[in-house]
Amino acid sequence: MTELLFREDPYLAACEARVVAVRDGAVELDRTVFYPVGGGQPGDTGRIGAWRVLDTRKGETGESVLHMLEPGFDLKPGDSIRAEIDWERRHRHMRFHTALHLLGAVVRAPVTGGRMATDKAHLDFDIEMEKLVKEEIEARVNALVAAAHATRASWITDTELDARPELVKTMSVAPPRGEGRVRLVEIPGVDLQACGGTHVRNTAEIGPVAVARIRSEGRRNKRVTLVVT
Repeated sequence: MTELLFREDPYLAACEARVVAVRDGAVELDRTVFYPVGGGQPGDTGRIGAWRVLDTRKGETGESVLHMLEPGFDLKPGDSIRAEIDWERRHRHMRFHTALHLLGAVVRAPVTGGRMATDKAHLDFDIEMEKLVKEEIEARVNALVAAAHATRASWITDTELDARPELVKTMSVAPPRGEGRVRLVEIPGVDLQACGGTHVRNTAEIGPVAVARIRSEGRRNKRVTLVVT
């Protein structure tokens, strides 16, 4: 089991850690600041010791993290190293992830999917196309950004989540389970949902948001794409 430091402090950019396993071009650490790909959020990149981390993925168990390193690395179990993420890239993912929560609060429709990158992010909605008005969505999301809402995380048990299915907002992405509890991300008065991703502390940190496009991706998927400066 890897201690997932980003869950408690997404602003922690580096940590000291110990290698516990090496396999198939990846290393597993006893603790990490690296977020593994999941929930529509890309895996972090960065450095472990002298070597580049090209991607970060979940291991076979839900609580292990595989750091995919550049070829030719020389690490073995027991080695003590420094792990450091590419902070600017991660921070953009945090801004986008929180912006998508605001988007989901503005567009009142089932979310069928979503994804983010460093240059854009989108959510897919099961909604009629004519109900998605670019200028209205953009204005309402930016109003929530400017209102400087704090974000906060908490935890509930798997059983509590099962009793509150409305906390799972995205139909295609299940919240991370496996340890008997599930993390919630709340923007008080705006949004509350199960989410294992990384977020900014305050919506003002997102900065100005623009709706880049709205298009149909099928009968039940209308895609709203956001960009931030």
